[in-house]
Amino acid sequence: MNYPVFKEGATIGVTAPSSGVPSELHDLVKLSCSRMQSRGFGVVCGETVWTQEKAKSSPAQVRANEFNTMMNNDAIDMIIPPWGGELLIEILEYIEFEQLPSKWILGYSDVSALLLAVTLKTGLATAHGTNLVDLRGEYSDETTAMWQAILSTKTGESVLQHSSPKYQKEWTHADPSPCIYHLTEPTYWKTVSGAKTNIQGRLLGGCIDIIRHLVGTPFGDVRHFQKHFIHEDPIVWYLENCELPTTDLRRSLVQMKLAGWFEHCSGILFGRSSANRPVEGYTVEDVYQELAAELQIPIVYDIDCGHVPPQITLINGAYAEIEVDDGKGTVKQVFKP
Repeated sequence: MNYPVFKEGATIGVTAPSSGVPSELHDLVKLSCSRMQSRGFGVVCGETVWTQEKAKSSPAQVRANEFNTMMNNDAIDMIIPPWGGELLIEILEYIEFEQLPSKWILGYSDVSALLLAVTLKTGLATAHGTNLVDLRGEYSDETTAMWQAILSTKTGESVLQHSSPKYQKEWTHADPSPCIYHLTEPTYWKTVSGAKTNIQGRLLGGCIDIIRHLVGTPFGDVRHFQKHFIHEDPIVWYLENCELPTTDLRRSLVQMKLAGWFEHCSGILFGRSSANRPVEGYTVEDVYQELAAELQIPIVYDIDCGHVPPQITLINGAYAEIEVDDGKGTVKQVFKP
């Protein structure tokens, strides 16, 4: 595994490999950039950030070219897209994977397809966490704010994160918060077994709505990654559901299982979700219980990951030890080569 080096005063490249930002929301990006500059970062925005048409910032080749250019620009130290979207998968065939230098890419939602593809194909660690627009607050909550400490971890070192004290149940845009999120509900991490749980292995994952579409493609070769980049270490999957009802979630998990993605898997972490709509009484807890029984592995759910903020920063490829007991959780990540 190759872990990028985070630099103090890093210059952030902002590009939109999925959705750009419509003109009426440009102020969100400008405020985000201003906040980052006030914290000592440089910021370079690409042209794709400022456009949005037909569910994408620009044509696939344009998006890919801007991403490739920023990754290979020595004046840019890391990439943080403004947010996710819907059609990032269109650019994967145009990404110059064999030429990607060692730089952090941070994001989630639709961006998780890019993160997972980069790590699986190249062994370059990528960061699943906050997006740029959600860093526009006067300050960040303690969970979100850890992104910088996580990315500052050096190869061979470790970093510890804790479950959040509270999470956000719903967005209240009419009542802006100085830290963006309205954290009102007590966080409680759960286990299928109901008992204290410890899971260890290499982290891989993202938004299941998105990364499931990498199954069977050249960008989703988990076996090759396991053999060539992580010395056959077990994998801990972290998955979060943005929009899927329980039956679609179940279908997606079965597809991943049949494709071999859960071979040599030591556990699965599921993020909180406002989706997970039951179908004819079939609940998400049923999905988790069935999967745990089939795979004979521990499953933890309602963790701080995904579209119900805040979220911890999870590094694709890092070795992690996850402990959950009585609703509280810790994630220790070791930047193991």
